[in-house]
Amino acid sequence: MENAQLLVVIIVAAIGVFIVVAAGLKIVSQFEKGLVERFGRYDRMVDPGLRWIWPFIERIRRVDMREQVVDVPPQEVITEDNVVVTVDAVVYYRATDPVKLRYNVANFILAATKLAQTNLRNIVGDMDLDEALTSREAINTQLRQVLDEATDVWGTQVVRVEIQRIDPPPDVTEAMHRQMKAERDRRAIVTEAEGDKTAQILRAEGVKQARILEAQGQAQAIREVADADKFKLLTVAEGEGQAIERIFGAIHIGNPSPDLIAIRYLDALARIADGKATKLFLPVEMSGILSSIGAIKEIWAKEEEAKG
Repeated sequence: MENAQLLVVIIVAAIGVFIVVAAGLKIVSQFEKGLVERFGRYDRMVDPGLRWIWPFIERIRRVDMREQVVDVPPQEVITEDNVVVTVDAVVYYRATDPVKLRYNVANFILAATKLAQTNLRNIVGDMDLDEALTSREAINTQLRQVLDEATDVWGTQVVRVEIQRIDPPPDVTEAMHRQMKAERDRRAIVTEAEGDKTAQILRAEGVKQARILEAQGQAQAIREVADADKFKLLTVAEGEGQAIERIFGAIHIGNPSPDLIAIRYLDALARIADGKATKLFLPVEMSGILSSIGAIKEIWAKEEEAKG
């Protein structure tokens, strides 16, 4: 009987130990850190894996170490030039200190959202509309720096901030569209005018170049014709000179008498008078010619007497 009771006690004790051991086994995932609290007070931090804690005395709280996203709801912001725009953003953060993240802030998501909204209003409110629409990267950088400094005490790091949209009122948007259309039309007109100007300049340059080339060609042709005429004249002059030299040489070799010269002169006058000219110019040295003619007359008289 006593052995049976002892066996029961041992079995009950073994079951109790098994229950206690099983209740103390906890699994921490790879992307988590475990914070062990003993009687509600932080005791230690455990790494991912199978961990055991004292059941009913300790409990484990898990902190997600992955990068998280906080969606900042849309809000209306008044710019420096008094235009109401709707702005929203997203904030990416990750835990760097699980203890601070667990015990220094009650609701990190709510706190980060309100902090982002407040600073977003301050940053965009210091800009005019055009600057706000074209400076998204600057807004992202400023907001990230402010949130990173403010959330450091909460054990988190703000990785990046992205502005999703900045929407002006409908009437302002319509006016901006008209302005952009007018600007595009102006650029198109300027571009077309510049193209016409360039085309006219190119055409004028082409006409100018063509005229220059034509003038150069005409000048070259004139020079070539002049050179040809000059060569022809020189050739003719040389031929005439050679002919004169030969005639002069023949005359000197033949030693002609004045009578022969007079006869040749008369033949030449006959050929000249045979033309259609209405006027005939005779040389000034008429005395020598007349004496030659007289000599010829005497020769003919002597020949007549000899025949008679």
